[in-house]
Amino acid sequence: MSTLLTPEQQRSTMVKVSWRLLPLIVAAYLVAYIDRTNVSFAALTMNKDLGLNAYVYGWGAGIFFVSYALFEVPSNMILQRTSARLWIARIMITWGIISGLMAATTGPASFFVLRFLLGVAEAGFFPGIIFYLTFWFPAEYRARAIATLYIAVPVSNAIASVISGAILGMDGVLELRGWQWIFIIEAIPAVLLAFVVLMYMTERPRNAEWLNPAQRDWLERELEVERVMVEKAGRLSFMQSLTDPRVLALAMIYFTGVTASYGIVFFLPQIVKGLGLSNTETGLVTAIPYTIGTIGLILWGYSSDRRKERRWHLIISTGLAAIGIAATGVFSHSFIAVATISLAAVGIYGSRPSFWPMPSLFLTGASAAAGMAFINSIGNVGGYVGPMIVGYIKESTKSFEMALYFLAACALVSTIIAIVAKRATSPRKLA
Repeated sequence: MSTLLTPEQQRSTMVKVSWRLLPLIVAAYLVAYIDRTNVSFAALTMNKDLGLNAYVYGWGAGIFFVSYALFEVPSNMILQRTSARLWIARIMITWGIISGLMAATTGPASFFVLRFLLGVAEAGFFPGIIFYLTFWFPAEYRARAIATLYIAVPVSNAIASVISGAILGMDGVLELRGWQWIFIIEAIPAVLLAFVVLMYMTERPRNAEWLNPAQRDWLERELEVERVMVEKAGRLSFMQSLTDPRVLALAMIYFTGVTASYGIVFFLPQIVKGLGLSNTETGLVTAIPYTIGTIGLILWGYSSDRRKERRWHLIISTGLAAIGIAATGVFSHSFIAVATISLAAVGIYGSRPSFWPMPSLFLTGASAAAGMAFINSIGNVGGYVGPMIVGYIKESTKSFEMALYFLAACALVSTIIAIVAKRATSPRKLA
């Protein structure tokens, strides 16, 4: 198997694959994340213009994830049966168009409808990308690839924080409000990048003319042997992959983690602005936790791959997130909250590269496509629950403190499940 290439040639092959695929994938996910979360900055002035209170805003921001979850599995099954390149490009074009149409929001009803449609359009993108990475990266390299992908999340939040704060200053240009310009300007890259995906993304190693024959053969063999090893433990059917206890446990870990994550993301600009900052200052300060979270994510993914260990990396990172969020609740009215939420960001984003390689340790083929989409679907329901409950608590108590304690409890539950569900988080020793 591995004698076709020397260890140095194998590493060289994976470096070539990484530089060819990951920059485009990261750029696409960065744009996706900006378009799904830029509403958090638009809300600084949009809520007042449209008469949205914290609860209504949280409900509307989160409804994206209801449609996203409903259409996740069907979208990923289409990708698995057709073409990753074509389907991912389709997703990007449709979400870009609908994201731009968010500028036409006139009140709660249109806000809910457009956010719901944005979820329909983007459904399948992230699990599709994770599934696509299993075509190219053997298990030994997968956590680093996923960590690289996840760099897009905190980086997109950091970039969007700075840019969106500045775009809000365009209020009145062409008789449009600043929050409308946020949706219009930040939607354009998705549509443009979709055409780059069509031209540049390669389906499978066997189609990669930019690899030499020996490199293609080695990579195909590595992935095939890995697939056979996984299936020896018992191949799951489509329905089995949706009901397997390990899949359900991972779905619940992700659900509680995402509830905590998006509960923060959609309200962090409002929390920061509550410290007495301008819109531009809010953008700059909000970028700090995401920048620190990026560093934590890279180091966590590197450590997980280097040690060939997933479970304890996941447990420690989710526990760190719980501590950081709880501390933010304690210091929510002071600038110490910026430091504590940065700690939470390291935990939240650090958990992802150790979490997402786990499903592919016992799922392959169609069951992997379905199982990963199902985990992401259930998890992303937390993107609806988190903002909605945070908005409700904020509206009821006129403070974010109790809402932050709720989010900390969600991160703690994620940690507990990861500890208890040992079969799901460490199904077999990594090679």
